[in-house]
Amino acid sequence: VQLQASGGGLVQRGGSLRLSCTASGRIVRANDMGWYRQAPGKQRELVALSTSGGNTNYADSVKGRFTISRDNAKNTAYLQMNSLEPEDTAVYYCKMGIVHLVTNRRYDLWGQGTLVTVSS
Repeated sequence: VQLQASGGGLVQRGGSLRLSCTASGRIVRANDMGWYRQAPGKQRELVALSTSGGNTNYADSVKGRFTISRDNAKNTAYLQMNSLEPEDTAVYYCKMGIVHLVTNRRYDLWGQGTLVTVSS
């Protein structure tokens, strides 16, 4: 099973981007889905989280600008990012809590990261 993230790129201040992250594998289910980011010289931080119970949480710095959503049938998470600022520049990673539907094995999986650059 792998997580494949996409959607990063270069955008001007005030612009928008939509990130996607899909878990491959037909016999798995994704529970919690989250987006994290890591800027140069900084620690990785949680940006947004979508729980299997339907709750969402956001970092204070992105509240009102970013929206996390999910398609459970596709094991896909999305991050809609609006009103982007240069401070949002970072590598964005997705993380999912994976459940193997046959073995019931549970583990966390990280995507490879996608770069978001916001120019001023």
